Amino acid sequence: MSLENKMIRSGVVVSNAADKTVVVKVERKFQHPVYKRTVKATKKYMAHDETNACNVGDVVNIVESRPLSKRKRWVVLEVVEKAGE
Repeated sequence: MSLENKMIRSGVVVSNAADKTVVVKVERKFQHPVYKRTVKATKKYMAHDETNACNVGDVVNIVESRPLSKRKRWVVLEVVEKAGE
């Protein structure tokens, strides 16, 4: 898989109940355009995990891909940190 021009996000696995699929929560911080305060926004992405290697609490990198199902548009690139380590 070529990674040039593809978005890569880092987040925490919040669910691995489905087969070969994980739900990853990605948090971003930005400055509010009017109030100039730092705001945290979270979004959940469904990502393909071919080997079922991810568990809840793992920090993973995900990369965008072609549509794999109705809501799955990302693939787990690597597990950065295992939960509890």
